[in-house]
Amino acid sequence: MTEIVESIRPLLAILCPAIGSILILLFGRRPNIRESWTMLASIAQFLLIISMAPTIVRGAVIKFTPFTVFPGIDFGFRVDAFGLIFAITSSFLWICVSLYSIGYMRPLHEHAQTRYYFCFAWAIFGAVGVALAGNLLTMFVFYEILTVSTYPLVAHDQTPEALFAGRKYLAYLLTAGCFFLAAVALTYYITGSYAPPGTTDFESGGITSLKSAFYAGYVSRTMLTVLFFCFMLGFMKAAWMPFHSWLPTAMVAPTPVSALLHAVAVVKAGVFGIIRMVCYVYGVDLMHALGLGLVLACIAGFTVIVANLFAIGEDNLKRRLAYSTINQLSCIILGAALLTHDAILGAMIHIPFHGAMKITLFMCAGAIIVVTGKRNVSEMSGIGRTMPITMAAFSIGAFGMCGLPPVAGFISKWYLCLGAIESSETIAPEMIIFLFVLLAASLLDVVYFFPIIRTAFFSKPNGSESEGSEWKEKKYLFMVVPLLITAILAILFCLDPHAFYVFDLAKVAVANLGGV
Repeated sequence: MTEIVESIRPLLAILCPAIGSILILLFGRRPNIRESWTMLASIAQFLLIISMAPTIVRGAVIKFTPFTVFPGIDFGFRVDAFGLIFAITSSFLWICVSLYSIGYMRPLHEHAQTRYYFCFAWAIFGAVGVALAGNLLTMFVFYEILTVSTYPLVAHDQTPEALFAGRKYLAYLLTAGCFFLAAVALTYYITGSYAPPGTTDFESGGITSLKSAFYAGYVSRTMLTVLFFCFMLGFMKAAWMPFHSWLPTAMVAPTPVSALLHAVAVVKAGVFGIIRMVCYVYGVDLMHALGLGLVLACIAGFTVIVANLFAIGEDNLKRRLAYSTINQLSCIILGAALLTHDAILGAMIHIPFHGAMKITLFMCAGAIIVVTGKRNVSEMSGIGRTMPITMAAFSIGAFGMCGLPPVAGFISKWYLCLGAIESSETIAPEMIIFLFVLLAASLLDVVYFFPIIRTAFFSKPNGSESEGSEWKEKKYLFMVVPLLITAILAILFCLDPHAFYVFDLAKVAVANLGGV
């Protein structure tokens, strides 16, 4: 039996950004103090979250329940191994993005910086709340807080283009929230039909009463399939096709916001939710019995290939990175859909690994914008000679996206490929096609990332445009230092996957699932 540890630390970790946001408002007219509070809140949150890792690695679960909402439903937190992976990722990368934001927002003299830091803090509040939620209802509340708090960030520039992107963002994700709420209610109803009063609590290997309701004939295959698609539409933040177009449109936002959307919080909350649904609501055995693993794999495989094809045709660097994100997210979803030990392990570790690599790429893109004003790949001839540190970090992130050593993407994609082979041996021989999908995805990554590196380092720079760029790069240390940290972290995860307990937590999470 799993050891349960009662502790208030999950609540304290979630409250750090909430308290920080109040202090940010109070000191809004004093930028140095305002941003110091941002940094202190992010560091305090990370330390609280990482302090829970030793307890979770030994197989325990940390719980804290502030109050009960309905019979069978608490508003509470349950820190398990998988949730802690996402919480560690979000909290650590918040430190990096907060430091980077100082170097990005000030040189560009961005308006409404206090609002920016305030909303950023609430976005992390939502993301970590999603990670540590103990049931679907609690997760839904934080999921919607994440949606609402990131809208002002997407529309930050307040131009017609930015306001359109914000409206599109809300239209997609608030609609998704309606489907998520429907999925929560339907889960409560189905589980209550078998074992009143019903539940939405996450369980390793799936909610017992949900599975029992199906096997005992209390609920039909059709009903569980409808529930599955309610969840999938609810987790539209994962940007699976055709519900993806909000993400490239949102690239009008400041680059630190793009990093938040793609690497830290928003889209990761989507794929996190899908893995929660697969492994902790349905369970691997029920997903297999219903044939939903194959359905999910087909959705993910289609998205992986098509997103990469869109990326190849994009000249705008941030939009190219956006389509790359859509591809990588669906690689994570595909890992969960394969329903095998190695595939799920690869999907779980790809969340932090991709976070470190993708945030590096976006911070590099932002540094290029601040230093040179260039936004398109076609304009970056020789930029690697004038911004060598930035482009070296970009190359590390790009290598990782392609699954090449010595960057972390190699490890997670290796496990995803092993999982695809395992799926073809244990589920159906036809599942081997998803191995070729993963390999094709990495090859297409090479097609649109390597030309950027070649252009940056081996094409002749335009002297008049690049003059002084190297000096500027050294000047903006607040931008250069964070992207170096995340680039080094991406390599560290490959050389030592146990760093920050990531691999250990993933092994514990998969071991507890059963059936894989």
